[in-house]
Parts: sequence; C-alpha cells; structure tokens
Amino acid sequence: MTVTGSEAPTQLDVAALLPDGAHLIGGEWVPAHGGETIEVCNPATQEVLGRIPRGTAADVDDAVKAAADAFPAWRDTSPGVRAQLLYRFADVCRAHAAELDLLECLEVGHPSWGPSRIADQLIYVAGMADKVTGHTLPTASPNMIGMTLREPYGVVGSIIPWNTPGPLMAADVAPAIAAGNTIVVKPAEDAPLTCLLLGKLALEAGIPPGVVNVVTGYGPEAGAALPLHPLVRRMSFTGSPETGTRVMEACARSLIPLHVELGGKSPQVVLRDADLDKAIPAIVRGITFNTGQVCAAGSRLVVDASLRAPLVEALAEAFSKVRMGPWHERVEMGPLISKKQQDRVLGYIEVGKEQGARLVTGGGKPSGAKFDKGFFVEPTIFDEVRPDMRIAQEEIFGPVLSVLTYEDEEEALAIANGTSYGLVSSIWTSDVGRAVRLARRIEAGQVGINTTWSGGVIGSPHGGYKRSGFGRVMHAETILEYTQLKSVVINGNP
Repeated sequence: MTVTGSEAPTQLDVAALLPDGAHLIGGEWVPAHGGETIEVCNPATQEVLGRIPRGTAADVDDAVKAAADAFPAWRDTSPGVRAQLLYRFADVCRAHAAELDLLECLEVGHPSWGPSRIADQLIYVAGMADKVTGHTLPTASPNMIGMTLREPYGVVGSIIPWNTPGPLMAADVAPAIAAGNTIVVKPAEDAPLTCLLLGKLALEAGIPPGVVNVVTGYGPEAGAALPLHPLVRRMSFTGSPETGTRVMEACARSLIPLHVELGGKSPQVVLRDADLDKAIPAIVRGITFNTGQVCAAGSRLVVDASLRAPLVEALAEAFSKVRMGPWHERVEMGPLISKKQQDRVLGYIEVGKEQGARLVTGGGKPSGAKFDKGFFVEPTIFDEVRPDMRIAQEEIFGPVLSVLTYEDEEEALAIANGTSYGLVSSIWTSDVGRAVRLARRIEAGQVGINTTWSGGVIGSPHGGYKRSGFGRVMHAETILEYTQLKSVVINGNP
C-alpha cells in the first residue's frame, strides 16, 4: 500500500496556485454573480485551504454560453490537433503531478498515492481523438452512397463528486473534448480545488478558452442548473443515487442523454479454496482505501461458513494495523471528507449494533491529539450480518466491512446479487472453473477474480448494473459516448 514518506511535501500555497474565490469561465477567472464564497477545508485539521465562488444558475449560464461560443471552432479543429493538445495537457499535468497529488490530499484528506496519474488518463484518450470513424453502408443503387458520421454533441456538462475529483474530472473532460465537445464541470463544493487547477493547466497547455470551464457552488444552486440549461446537450454525473435521480429527471425534461455512476455495495466472495494470504491484504485495502469513500469499495465480505471464524480473526488483526492520520504522515487511511460524512458513518455503525450485527473491531473515533480536529473513524468490521440488515444493503461510504456467510454456491450468488447495486465484485478462489461460472452470474459491471476493481488493467470499462448507473468510462469506446451518429446519403443520379 502506498504511503507518504517523511520526505514528501506536506504543504501547498493554494493562494499562489489558484485565484481566490474565482470560477474558470471562458478562460477568465471570475467571481460568482452574487459575490458569495464557500470555504474549502482540510478534513484532517479543518484548516481553511481557500475560498471558491458560491455559484448559481447565473454563473452556470455564463459558463455554458462561453462553452457554446467556443464549440464551433473546437468542433472544426482537426482531430489530430485536438490529440496533440491533449498530449500537451498530459505533459503539463505530469510536470505538476506532485502539486495535483498534494492538492487532492489536502482537500480530500487521503494519504498520498504518489504522483498524480492524470497524465496517463489524458494520454490514453488522446490516442483516440483521430480514430473516431463512421462507416459506409450498402445501397440499393450503384449511383448512391450511404455513410455514417460521428459528431460531437456540443456543450456537455459534468458533475464531479469529492472523493477523487482529479481523476474523475479527467475521465469526463478527456473524451468529451477529444471528440470535439466543449465542457462545463461542476465539482463538489467539498473538494473543488483540484478541478480548478486542472482547468488552469488545460489553458496552460493551449486548449482554447471556453473549451474547459469550471463552475463551483452547491448542488441545489449550481449543479441543478447545469442539466436544465437549454444549450447543454449531454450530461455526466457521478454521485449518490438520490442526486443522480434528480439529475436524470432534469435530463428527461431537457431530453438529453447522460451517463451516471451512482455507487455500489460491492461483494467480495471468498470460496473455501481461496488463497487467504493474497486475499486478506486486498480485502483490507478494498474497504480502507480512501477511507472507504469509493463507489467500488468492497464493503460486503461474502465468505464460506467454514472460513468465517479464522478469516474474521485475521482481518481484525489486519485492521488493527491500519495506520490512520493526516495526509503527511506514513499512513494508509485518512479522515472522512466532512463532519456530515463522519456523522453518517458513525450513524450506520449504531444501526448495525441495533440490528444485531456483532461489532468485531473499530466502531468509533480514534483517540489522540492528532485526531481531535479531523473527521476520523476507525476501520470497522461487523460479523454475523444478515443480508437484510441496512449495513448490508445501503452504501455507507466509509471504512465499514460487513461479513456475511453462505453454505453453498447458490446462496453465495444470492447474497452477492441481493442488493440494488451492481458496480464491482471480487471472487477469491483457486478453482478457475468456479470463478468463471460465478463471474458470469454475478450482476455487476466489473468482476475481479483474485483481485479487486479493475486489477490494474488498462482500459477496463468502469460502470455499473442496476442502481449503480449506466454508461462506461476510461475504455476504448468511451469517446464514442460523447458523439452522436448521423447518416448521410448521396444520390449520384443526375
């Protein structure tokens, strides 16, 4: 597990890096129309990092109009030139990789994961920009030609959550602008600074003003206005199912397509023949990474009844060794993003106790001076969890692992598929045949066999089934989701 070293930088002059209290609209840094601002705080210390505009529909209108003005020229820019600008954007992000990493550490609270990999995301997509092609079609007459064209939508909107804002913004911006769209990004008010910095770096790379715009503010005031704007032609949203439903309703009113990723309750299915020495560290990381504030977090351990006791004991020991603390220490787990999220997670822990689950370890706030001002929660394990309990059904978005047992393969599948979510799952076994059989029957957008999440595969499509949303990001066809298909028929007869 990557941890920060004592030689890693621990502070960043945010005021020198970003204008205070300003959006990025049309290449200009401007305040909110109403003049109000929101403080952005470090969740480990509650230190104020900076201020952002409290944007409203008026600010969103400015940003969308700037994007609309920039669209015709950007649409008509050669795909090869767009690709080169994305490569240049990647170079600039690589030059600022330490700053991007540290800024996200400061505003989200997670320990350093090493230099930012956003440049790699941009390079991956840049290679697709000049490879978006249509097809020729058979015709009933030799004097006619039929073909399809892939064309950008125009202005697209993106609403970004706070848990990994930099990579999530890149996952939307890169394919959108590679395909010739312009974009307006509305980051979460809890962690918007990395998104603003990415907007600044896009300008430095030579991407024209108005192609990438970043508007900040609260969801009901700024975010809600984006899918309702008449010039927005497509939306992307990552966040909670409740907010995603409202975004989808707004898109329905505007009759525009969207991509949504709405969370998960990911099962980690451990079969009797699993290699526990390999599985245990991955299970621990799967729920403590980013303090469990990951849509793909492996929050449900579905284990063969014969393995339950020794596995829970081994996991409890491993959890006791998870180091917590602020971003600049050698730790594996930081704080939660806010007091609101801390209260939410602690509330679910109380619900687990009330509904009869057995608390094995954790369950509260860590003690000590370095934890006093931060929003920390101990990594927590519940055993003897029933599938119908709330902690087994609802996304907690914190470091809380629920252990459920099964007697046979059918029961394991029923438990794994027994929630409204279907984002990610893992299967731990030495039997390849069983692994393949289970992988085909698990209802999830991604299945890892003896690994978690995408397992480090480049271009693995990320997205969900059921209530986890629809659409895929960061794979070879993502750019096509930012295009619309046009048929062209040429009649060659005189």
